[in-house]
Amino acid sequence: MSIFAPHRYVASVEKINLHELKARGIRAILLDRDNTLVPLDCRCAPQSVVAWLHEARALGIKLYMVSNNIHRREVARSAHELDMGYICNALKPLPFALKRACKHLDVLPAEAVMIGDQLYTDVWSGNLAGAYTILVKPQAQTDMWYTHVLRIFERAALAHIPCEE
Repeated sequence: MSIFAPHRYVASVEKINLHELKARGIRAILLDRDNTLVPLDCRCAPQSVVAWLHEARALGIKLYMVSNNIHRREVARSAHELDMGYICNALKPLPFALKRACKHLDVLPAEAVMIGDQLYTDVWSGNLAGAYTILVKPQAQTDMWYTHVLRIFERAALAHIPCEE
């Protein structure tokens, strides 16, 4: 498997079957913030995502937000609203923030899944850290200019990977 390839590609966070993750031995979910949990053009996570996170907690799965967003106040607010720890300015695709989150949650990277909407940051960092990786489609069509550039390359890389609806 390529270091850039996700283990799974799913339409959205709430479409991910938490029971399957639990059966796979996943004890922690590491989540990107922008366009994964919270649409870029919005300040709050959709209710369907909040319900999915609640279900994860009910199954005993630990949650942690790992974001490249440099605006600590925004990331902290979202993490507080969603009741999880966080790391901002994570410098993904470097794996160090993911490993630090795993250490904080007292799990091995192999017991964690990294879920995000970007192949060259979220998936790459998850694979480098040794976590299971799930790519989701972005929640909004709005992107920062630099993300828009990466999306061009992502489209080519994802052309042969089917998305689970």
